[in-house]
Amino acid sequence: MASPIPIIDIAPISTDNRTDRANATIEQIRRACHEWGFFQIVNHGVAPTLIRSVWNNAQTFFALPHKDKLAIARTKVNPRGYYDRELTKNRRDLKEVFDYGLNPSPDRSGTTDGDRALITGVNQWPNTLRTFRPTLLAYFTDCERIAFRLLAALCITLDLPRDCLAPYFKRGHTSFARLNYYPLTDPLDQPDILSTPALGDQALHHHTDAGALTLLLQDPVGGLQVQTHDGWIDIESIADALVVNVGDMMQVWSNDRYPAAVHRVRPVTTRPRYSIPFFFNPNYDTDYAPLPTPDSGPARYRTINWGEFRRARADGDYADVGHEIQVADFRLRS
Repeated sequence: MASPIPIIDIAPISTDNRTDRANATIEQIRRACHEWGFFQIVNHGVAPTLIRSVWNNAQTFFALPHKDKLAIARTKVNPRGYYDRELTKNRRDLKEVFDYGLNPSPDRSGTTDGDRALITGVNQWPNTLRTFRPTLLAYFTDCERIAFRLLAALCITLDLPRDCLAPYFKRGHTSFARLNYYPLTDPLDQPDILSTPALGDQALHHHTDAGALTLLLQDPVGGLQVQTHDGWIDIESIADALVVNVGDMMQVWSNDRYPAAVHRVRPVTTRPRYSIPFFFNPNYDTDYAPLPTPDSGPARYRTINWGEFRRARADGDYADVGHEIQVADFRLRS
C-alpha cells in the first residue's frame, strides 16, 4: 500500500509570483501540515549530482576507523562532530551521527543573562576526506534556500505576510545538518562505545523535532514512520525527494493548526541505513508564541525562548535528564 503522505512539486513557489499553480501548491502544503505534519517535496532544486556526492561522502565517513571518528567527537561544549551514544526519550538510539553547520566559530547569543549565552559550536572535519567538507556545506546551503521558501509558503497559509517569520532566521540562525548512520552491528558487541542507558528497541525513538522545519534525505532502505490516528505508517523512500516535517516551533506559531508529528525509525534488519536531516532553527534569542491571525483564536501557549528550550532539549541527548522539556509544558490552561 502506498504511503498517504503527500508528494508536492514545489517548483511553482520558486519565485515571489502568486500564480494559480503557486496558489495550488501552497494549498497542498497547508493541507499536508494540518492533516499529517509531514509531506515530501520534489523539484526542489538540489542537483542529483550533489545528492549522489552527499551519499558517497556520508558512507565514506562512517566507514572510517572508529578511533578516527572519535577524534572529532562532539561534546556538550561543542555540539558539532561525531557521536555514537545519542539518547531520544532517555533511551539510546542504535545509530551514529555527524553534526555540522555553517557558522565557523562559537556564536554567543542572548543578552538577558548569562544562562542564555549559548554556543552553537565549531565544525570539526575529518582530515582524510578531501571532498567531505565542500560537499556537505554546498548541500547545507541548498537546504537553507529551500527552507526559506517553505517558511514563506507557511506564512501565506496562515494568512500572514510571506516574510513575517524570516527575520528570526536571517540573523545568525542556529540550523544544523546531520548525517545519520544506522548500522546492523549490535553496539553491545562494542563495549567501548556503550553509555549508561540501555539500548532501546528502536533505531530512533519516537519524538517531535524541536525547531520550525526539518528537511530529510533518506536512502532506499527506508524505516521512517509517522504516528497517525491509524497507528504508525511508513514514509516511503523516493529517490532525490526531501521529506519535510513541521516541528514544535511551527506548532506553537500556528497555535496547534500545524501539529508537530511524532515520528521514529524502526530497527534496520537487512542492511545499513543512512539519512540526512537539516534542522531549520532560528537565532537563539528568538521568543516565540502563537501568531495573531484572523482565525487563530485565543493563544494556547505562553511565550517560549528558543535558546533556553533548545538547550534543555539538547541536554537529553547526552544523559537521562528525567522529564524532557516539551512545548506542552508551555501550554496555557483553558
